[in-house]
Amino acid sequence: MDQRRSPSASERKRDPERTRALLLEAAAAEFGAKGYAATRTTDIAARAGVNKQLISYYFGGKEGIYKELATSWHSSAAEMASRSQALDEVVAGFVMTTLTDHGRMWAWANLAGDSPPTDEEFFQAQVEQMRARQAAGELPDGIDPAFLLLALMAAASAPLTLRQSAGQITGEDPATPEFAAKYAEQLGLLVRHLSGRT
Repeated sequence: MDQRRSPSASERKRDPERTRALLLEAAAAEFGAKGYAATRTTDIAARAGVNKQLISYYFGGKEGIYKELATSWHSSAAEMASRSQALDEVVAGFVMTTLTDHGRMWAWANLAGDSPPTDEEFFQAQVEQMRARQAAGELPDGIDPAFLLLALMAAASAPLTLRQSAGQITGEDPATPEFAAKYAEQLGLLVRHLSGRT
């Protein structure tokens, strides 16, 4: 059976935007739960409640739907990291993403290293934003903006990537919105100290 067949006429009559949205939501949940390698298109389709062939039809397959999710995430992340927001607010916002499927998907990509490459220009743009913040006096001189960005990303993702340790250190459940909010506030204070805004 050809897995790249076009969907049937009855499938095409359904709302294509809704179907795409269902598939993207299901794929984010599956990739977030299992990582790229362990996620099967059959599971994505079953979660979305649609025919598996629609993944190939709309996205060209598993890699295509993953890359679309990654592009969407980078677009949202770029908006979150806008220079119009203070850096402590940006970092706090990223802490809250540890509760989302996209946050888990990002963690899997970094921990497993098995996902398709995505937009490297996004990260270079973020380094340039850090340089601009430094030039504007928001960050002290002498700190390499690229390494600072890496450190802040690691710190923001700690409730997800260091979940067991975070629970043992704090005695709280790092998977809860309450923990994320408290941690975001504390990390924001640390960033304000760094930028001299305390």
